[in-house]
Amino acid sequence: MSPLPWFRLPALLLLALLAYVLPAPGSGMAGLGGVGGPGSEPLRGPAQASAPAQVPLPTLPQETLRLFERSRSAVVRLGSLDPGSMAMGLGTGFFISPGGQLLTAYHVVSEGRLFQVQTLGGQRYPARLVAFDAAADVALLQVDAKGPFPYLNLSPRPPQVGESVLAIGNSGGDFLQPREGRLLRLEAASGRADFPQGTLEMNARLAPGDSGGPIINGLGQVIGVVSYIRVDEAGTTETSYAVPTVEGNALITALKDGLQKDRGVVGLVFDLYHDGLTETPGGVVSRVARGSPAEKAGLRGAQRDDKTGQLLEFGDIIISVQGVRTRNASDVVRELQRFGVGETVTVRYLRGGQEREAQLRLVPKRSMSDL
Repeated sequence: MSPLPWFRLPALLLLALLAYVLPAPGSGMAGLGGVGGPGSEPLRGPAQASAPAQVPLPTLPQETLRLFERSRSAVVRLGSLDPGSMAMGLGTGFFISPGGQLLTAYHVVSEGRLFQVQTLGGQRYPARLVAFDAAADVALLQVDAKGPFPYLNLSPRPPQVGESVLAIGNSGGDFLQPREGRLLRLEAASGRADFPQGTLEMNARLAPGDSGGPIINGLGQVIGVVSYIRVDEAGTTETSYAVPTVEGNALITALKDGLQKDRGVVGLVFDLYHDGLTETPGGVVSRVARGSPAEKAGLRGAQRDDKTGQLLEFGDIIISVQGVRTRNASDVVRELQRFGVGETVTVRYLRGGQEREAQLRLVPKRSMSDL
């Protein structure tokens, strides 16, 4: 008898199974997904867990240690699961209301359909994605459990360069542990079109698994949501970045009003190894997502040997979007992001040295399971 496919299992059973798949606190297993850029991070159902193992706290200044101990119970470990693809992820989130509203980074939950949080006391609760802004990389979830929950207040004022900051996260197999640093810059540009712009730059040593966690100022107020990091060639974190959160600003107000603003995509996955290095520079297509606007328009990805995976032929090379010259994948992504879901753009591309043109209608990224 064939085993029952995961995608046919009832949602509550899937969530319960996920509770066993995700690592227990203190297990030493590294967090998945996280701060390196848009990724994902899954959760599970209303299963009770034993209290997390006690992990010795790092040596911190007394003031920072008190701030950490005061804030930690409002932060959770957050997981997500897509029952269809079985894509899973793990990150961080934090309560912003006693009723169970939870902020996190959107890339933590972007590929998930089922979500679960685990609290400091070890309780596990299911949650629902209720609002998000994909370009800003922030999402709002609602925990389906009776409160009140401990929560963190958002700062009523913008942060200032030089402030000491505290992050709480789940990277490196840790469970809700502190990472301290200092705020270096406001309105930082990421240098990549697929990361949020206008972020807070810090020297806190964050890592995958800390995504979605709070950046807390000396008053115990949240000034940002962890989004991405920059690493050196050895993989060591150089700087970390967070999306600024100010109580009552346009982003937070829109999320609390239920905004669901997805990123428009056309289904192109780029070859970053050869990016911009072709004879005529452009965004080199590695793969075209199944069922995407790009596939329907006839665009092609790279051709590879079925046995060895060796590259036999480049995919199409995107050289302009809506009349704007694009010399690499970042240019293509940047130009596409100027348009919203439902809008149509003209792309010009090279195939075998010949120039071609296609009309592509942008669709919501969450509708593309093959990206």
